[in-house]
Amino acid sequence: SFVNGQYTTQGGTHLAAFREALVKSIREFFKKDYDASDIRQSVVAAISIRVQEPVFESQTKTKLGSQSVGPDGPTVRTFINDFLKTDLDNYLHKNPATADAILKRILQSERERKEISGIKKLANERAKKANLHNKKLRDCRVHYDDPKANEDLKANTMLFLTEGDSASGSITKSRDVQTQAVFSLRGKPLNCFGMTKKVVYENEEFNLLQHALNIEDGIENLRYRKIVIATDADVDGMHIRLLIMTYFLQFFPDLVKNGHLFILETPLFRVRNKKETIYCYTDEERQRAIHKLGNKPEITRFKGLGEISPEEFGGFIGEDIRLEPIILNKETKIADLLTFYMGKNTPDRQQFIIKNLKIEKDLALEDPKANETNEEEAA
Repeated sequence: SFVNGQYTTQGGTHLAAFREALVKSIREFFKKDYDASDIRQSVVAAISIRVQEPVFESQTKTKLGSQSVGPDGPTVRTFINDFLKTDLDNYLHKNPATADAILKRILQSERERKEISGIKKLANERAKKANLHNKKLRDCRVHYDDPKANEDLKANTMLFLTEGDSASGSITKSRDVQTQAVFSLRGKPLNCFGMTKKVVYENEEFNLLQHALNIEDGIENLRYRKIVIATDADVDGMHIRLLIMTYFLQFFPDLVKNGHLFILETPLFRVRNKKETIYCYTDEERQRAIHKLGNKPEITRFKGLGEISPEEFGGFIGEDIRLEPIILNKETKIADLLTFYMGKNTPDRQQFIIKNLKIEKDLALEDPKANETNEEEAA
């Protein structure tokens, strides 16, 4: 949504009016009282309006608060409602194929919603009870959806998704309790590719995560500005990362499209002598650190986040935190992306893996015997 060319990421009166008018216009066209969520489920839209002397609810101008389009003009709600009532109705009458496609999507959404209604109620009751004593979530004090909170603090709110208790323990002890929360995964989550949203409610872990983020009905009330995947830098960690990304892309793509999903970069090596410690995120950085410190410095290879002490971890998730955003190109088709990487093991994917396979050798130590051991482990 846009106002006078300004991208209103948090919407406002114009977006609320559009959502309301869209539902009303579709119901009147089909002459049936379809559920609002089923109607909106089938539509991707952009709205851009011009408002004289707009009033925004925050200094960042991300949410419109104006009630009228101009001093003597109609309210935003009336203006948008009248526009859609006329133009959308005309468009649907002139384009019956589009109207049929919308109707099919509404009916599909209605079937899916009724299918999961029973399990959804049970899952939500279970989640409410779990939220009171949710051992998986170590919450922070400030939340992104809190209208009274400081804007700078809200922008820095983040939820770390960690694997296992050891990694979450290190982050929990070193985090900023004001803005950083931790959600602990018990291991590899379910590969939900190709499944319906019913699995989000049947799978306890997915359901608890959905409630922790407050995204069941959309991302408007998202509780954290950044969702950070914090897994180990090994094969299992990469696999868990892919499974979590699949979950968000499958069921909450807007979360990714709006730039809320990140990957935490943590150092792979620690190179130090008695005077200085250097943390290295790549093998190139390790080589430079060895050259700088000279005289055979002590080198540690971090294989898991649990190996990093809470005191050290504080430096990696503080002001100098390195976050790699998950970005979708405009040309990216999520369905094709997930089918290729997370679907059945096709010959195309096998060839892709073979062509892009890279072997990472363990850190070669100075001791020849240690070298032999590391080569065996790497093999």
